[in-house]
Amino acid sequence: MAGSRAALESVQIAVFAKAPLPGLAKTRLIPALGAQGAARLQRRFTRDTVRVAEQAQLGSVTIWCTPDPLHRFFRALERTADVQCRAQTGDDLGQRMLRAFEHHCAHGPLLLIGTDCPTLTSEHLRDAANCLLDGDHAVFLPTEDGGYGLIGLQRPLPALFDGIQWSTAHVMTQTRERLRSQRAVWREPATLWDVDRPEDLPRLAALWKAGR
Repeated sequence: MAGSRAALESVQIAVFAKAPLPGLAKTRLIPALGAQGAARLQRRFTRDTVRVAEQAQLGSVTIWCTPDPLHRFFRALERTADVQCRAQTGDDLGQRMLRAFEHHCAHGPLLLIGTDCPTLTSEHLRDAANCLLDGDHAVFLPTEDGGYGLIGLQRPLPALFDGIQWSTAHVMTQTRERLRSQRAVWREPATLWDVDRPEDLPRLAALWKAGR
């Protein structure tokens, strides 16, 4: 059942993003694109993701930035889009995501997304929001490489973020094991693909050529 307008606006969105700095962003694509090219791709991915998040017409959109929300790219996004920027904190990805959930879930459910899934749409975000509004504890959009491109939670579940082998093909499998151990109810409405390696670039080029 689709949530009401007010209910949908209670579901916040957090975008995890690296600054588009050569040598920091999309480093696994540097052999194919060069450091500058990889940084330009990160810039486009981030802008596209923010646009999709805004088009979903859910709650507030926050960009959780690394290494610094004061980078000129993030400051420009704050001026041109309806977003706020905050700094990621924590020793690893799991800690950084958990802290975002701890911050936001005091005010309502949260969808957390990265910037690497070019097929993510506003419809995906609204479907995920409705899963949480229907009472699911969690919602995920897994990726074909074994990770996930979206995680949504009603409240923080620390077990989902501790001891996971991040950036491997085991992330979603390990996360499902944790969900079962927590007796959580969750859904996976769709599977996406992300752009991490040079072999992903032809697929991305075909997607953009098709006008998506």
